[in-house]
Amino acid sequence: MTLNDEKSDAHPVAEKHVEDAIVVGTSQLEVDPEDAGRKKALTRKILWKTDLRILPLLIILYLCCWIDRANVGNAKILGLPESLHINSHQYGIALAVFYVFYIISEVPSVLLLKIVTPRRWLAALGIACGILGMCLAFVQNLAGFIVLRIILGLFEGGLLPGIVVYLSGLYTRGELALRIGIFYTSATLAGAFSGLLARGLSAIRPRGGIDAGWRWIMLIEGLLTMVVCVVVVTLLPNTISAARFLTPEEREYAATRLHVDATAHVEGGREVEAEKFSWSEVRRGLLNLQAWLAALTYITMLSGIYSISIFLPSIIKGLGYTANSAQLWSVIPYAVATVFTIAVAVLSDRYQLRGPFMLITLPVAIVGYAVIANVDDSKVHVKFAMTCLIASGLYGSAPPCIVWVTNNCSGHYKRAASSGTYTTLHPHMDKTRTRSSKPPRGFGSDKERGDDIC
Repeated sequence: MTLNDEKSDAHPVAEKHVEDAIVVGTSQLEVDPEDAGRKKALTRKILWKTDLRILPLLIILYLCCWIDRANVGNAKILGLPESLHINSHQYGIALAVFYVFYIISEVPSVLLLKIVTPRRWLAALGIACGILGMCLAFVQNLAGFIVLRIILGLFEGGLLPGIVVYLSGLYTRGELALRIGIFYTSATLAGAFSGLLARGLSAIRPRGGIDAGWRWIMLIEGLLTMVVCVVVVTLLPNTISAARFLTPEEREYAATRLHVDATAHVEGGREVEAEKFSWSEVRRGLLNLQAWLAALTYITMLSGIYSISIFLPSIIKGLGYTANSAQLWSVIPYAVATVFTIAVAVLSDRYQLRGPFMLITLPVAIVGYAVIANVDDSKVHVKFAMTCLIASGLYGSAPPCIVWVTNNCSGHYKRAASSGTYTTLHPHMDKTRTRSSKPPRGFGSDKERGDDIC
């Protein structure tokens, strides 16, 4: 898929005559190259400030919430099943129910984003995830474990689509892929930090009624999420026109270039009016065939991504490492995938392509799976190297796929519903991955058959 991200910069914006500038189109830039150069410099300044002030907040927020979700993988090898007196099947059920309610909450949650305001809603979701993560530290049985995972799924379901929709309101269509790519690396960083934090926190000895290292992981990581969300609610602007880190001139120009970009992509080039909530727009988003087709592609990627996040510590332990060493070694595949994902996002924007980069990156993961499934168990270092290929191929293909749908939806509520629909399917595939609490077949010495990762 090809995008033309120069449209947003090709349109003129007159500071005192915004409405006229939108109607005039590109002709004013052609007759006033000096003014065009000034606006191009202003655009770079706006993007630089927005990238520095917004993306780090969202990355840290998503990183913390991801850790609250995926730290059960680290907790498992540190004795969670034994502490709760549950077997592998029951552990798998507790993982799976999270995604059932994750799916249910996605579309309603993202529709509330504009009504409640992004700053309050995203922070509220994150605070809830942090509180629930802390509560998991004190769970004593299977029933409590399942109930908390269900509620966690309800709150975390709207976070990813909400952030994607929020970013689409700060950047033009042609600028979005790189920012989604940078943001998405927070998921890979979460995997790396999860291993590092788990290694350190698991060393805390029993105290204060907390009798196991995995409980400290849940407690402190949940607390960290809450602290981050307090910062988010303080610093995150609801819209680009309300961004206090921009000057009045920059805010006006930033808002207008988004308006120009939206007008340029509306059928017939008609003016985009202030949008009010409409069930017809929600229905258009829910019935968006492109979103459903893209979702079918996305769920195959997420199937592997979430399987890696849940099972990687166990996989590495199965290769012969101790539990503590497995936590540290699990950092490396995520670190490699982070660099790869950013590189793919940069190239995707530079060449204005989405689909071809998905087709290039996915075979990288396929090669990793093929090698792991066929090499001898004694070649543990080869298998470990292949986990780096798997993580890189899967994470690197996701940002172009996410932007593909967002770039092609006009109107906030249609885009919100499409984004919610688009991300709704992927936890269903992830739920099928958790039916087995064993690592996938071919990893390490465990030969019990799990679900084969797509």
